[in-house]
Amino acid sequence: MSPRHASEPTERKATPRRRLAVIAVLAATVLAVPGVAQAAPKAAPAPQEQVAAATITWTLERAANPTQDQQTAYNLITTAMNAAVARYNNVSDLGKTITVRYDPGVPTADGNINGTIRFGNRSYMTERTALHEIAHTIGVGTSSGWSSIGGSGSWRGAQATALVKQFDGSGATLSTGGGHFWPYGLNYDNEFSNTAANRHVQIVAAMVRDGL
Repeated sequence: MSPRHASEPTERKATPRRRLAVIAVLAATVLAVPGVAQAAPKAAPAPQEQVAAATITWTLERAANPTQDQQTAYNLITTAMNAAVARYNNVSDLGKTITVRYDPGVPTADGNINGTIRFGNRSYMTERTALHEIAHTIGVGTSSGWSSIGGSGSWRGAQATALVKQFDGSGATLSTGGGHFWPYGLNYDNEFSNTAANRHVQIVAAMVRDGL
């Protein structure tokens, strides 16, 4: 055989080895270059901060072994408070933690800015009363903001004033007195309707924005 023919098998045997070496070098080069390796999973996008709306929550203090009178009152109060709290949470983003008690010594019902509501008389264990008393726990008639903005016979906060004008026309005003407001204060049973109840909550929320 000629020298040329003798070398041909050697070249054919070496070719696969050289190819493997070249592939290995290329792979090492690719992995060494920053940002080239595409197989690494992409980092998950950072979660965007979300501010949850505040909510009103409530609990009822119950006797360990309630009498029939107490159990009847508890049932009425629970229905009233569930409806009122659901309306506040659906219509506004107000927040409050409320503790409710049945107190037969209370002639009607009352609410305090410390977050307590007491129900006494059965006829006041209604959604209308519960909405009204929740407003007191939020500050209507009970906060320093109420005294400074609404203590002169009319509410002077811009947002609640604008809202009542939107509801009732440009000449409407939001009157205050005795720790209450009207219209839409739900001070009496004959003021209650679904529309009035929703507007009550909207006005209380606007009062809070005004500085209640």
